[in-house]
Amino acid sequence: MTNPRTRAPSSCPKYSGGSAQRARGATPPSPADTLRAALAENHLVPLGEAPPDPAFCPEDSTALVLIGPQGGPGWWRHVQTQPEWRDGQPDPVDRWSVRVLGGLACRYRGRALFPSDGPPWPPFLRWALTTGRIWQSPAGLLVHAQAGLWVSFRGAVALPFALGLPPEPCPCNTCDDKPCLTACPVGALKGPAEGYNLSACRSWLDSPGGGDCMARGCAARRACPASQSHARLPEQSAWHMRQFHR
Repeated sequence: MTNPRTRAPSSCPKYSGGSAQRARGATPPSPADTLRAALAENHLVPLGEAPPDPAFCPEDSTALVLIGPQGGPGWWRHVQTQPEWRDGQPDPVDRWSVRVLGGLACRYRGRALFPSDGPPWPPFLRWALTTGRIWQSPAGLLVHAQAGLWVSFRGAVALPFALGLPPEPCPCNTCDDKPCLTACPVGALKGPAEGYNLSACRSWLDSPGGGDCMARGCAARRACPASQSHARLPEQSAWHMRQFHR
């Protein structure tokens, strides 16, 4: 069942961010433009736009926008200033995501969806592969046109309008060396055919040698050339690795 601490609110909270002052007489910005601005205020980016899934989206939905953190240090530093991070309660990042994306969904008469919703669990991986901006990498992990293997989802918002995110070429098509296939110290990521060797990965993380991955994040994700412009702070990767390897 969905974690009650991170479940999307049943009623819309008042959204307090993203209201830029308009010049008198100026043409009002489109909903797509104001949504992009509101996401940027929270150091979030629209990663891709999928067709509405009728099993999860309202009937009047036009697009399902998958949303994740900006690259670089800004998102992590922003989250650490938020009340969810400071209140001492569990799941601060998930609770922050529910508040922010839930507020945006209400503002734009949409619906926020989160990986923790369910059952039934929203098929984020399937949605991602329909965006034309996210693919399955040679290592098996998802890869994004800009974020590389650092792609991750804070949630998705079903909207009654489209953002118009264009498809982009897969970065793996021009990556000759494919370091994602050899960077894992224990070969836990061999591609879609062999799958992800979870036991080998977890055993490595429990060993003295696994300290580098625990401190800086998955070696395969770090090795991806497309990931470099979206690199995370080591402290951000370390926090996420601790949540993964409990």
